[in-house]
Amino acid sequence: MTKRLPASQRRAAILAAAKALFAENGLHGVSVDAIAERLGVSPATLYKHFPSKEALYEAVVNATACNRENYVDAVLRGPSDFASVLRRIARTFVDSVADDPDFLRMEMHAVLENNPFAESFFENRWKHFADYIDLGIRELAPLGQAAAVDVPSASLMFQGMLREALYAKCIYDSERYRDVPLHQLVDRCIDLFLRAIGYRERRLEGAA
Repeated sequence: MTKRLPASQRRAAILAAAKALFAENGLHGVSVDAIAERLGVSPATLYKHFPSKEALYEAVVNATACNRENYVDAVLRGPSDFASVLRRIARTFVDSVADDPDFLRMEMHAVLENNPFAESFFENRWKHFADYIDLGIRELAPLGQAAAVDVPSASLMFQGMLREALYAKCIYDSERYRDVPLHQLVDRCIDLFLRAIGYRERRLEGAA
């Protein structure tokens, strides 16, 4: 007989089991019965907490969103120049993904199966990069600290490099990058990105 848990603990257990199954098989490849079986409960127990499989999936997506306060800390805890802040928020992000790579697996399934929640992954996990890069380049370019590049394309390039680095290190354990620490690989990607947008650090007054 399954141990009776407080509602909050039962909900957390449901989210954890559902996340693992969604990461393995995607939204359409998982049934409520399968989640209930994984937990050792009846489907009725799941429906007490979530009205539908889709509502459960959405709750899993929202629960995997990186803690917003982590990014606030990343922005404030060091130098405020564009490159330094970008490196810190990137490290905060990749650390959260490395700790729980099921997010990336769910994202891959969502895109491949035309999942209606696919956009939620961008809103929850990637949009802060797009917003920061968009604002940063638009502020830097008139100052001569960045080239007049196409900003949306630059943002896509950064997201693509970061996503591929995470796939290589956290999903399929690419032999090519196995000996490269994740932070080092991410720093290399950021260096390439900064060169691509023509980034130049602000010169201090009086500097040669």
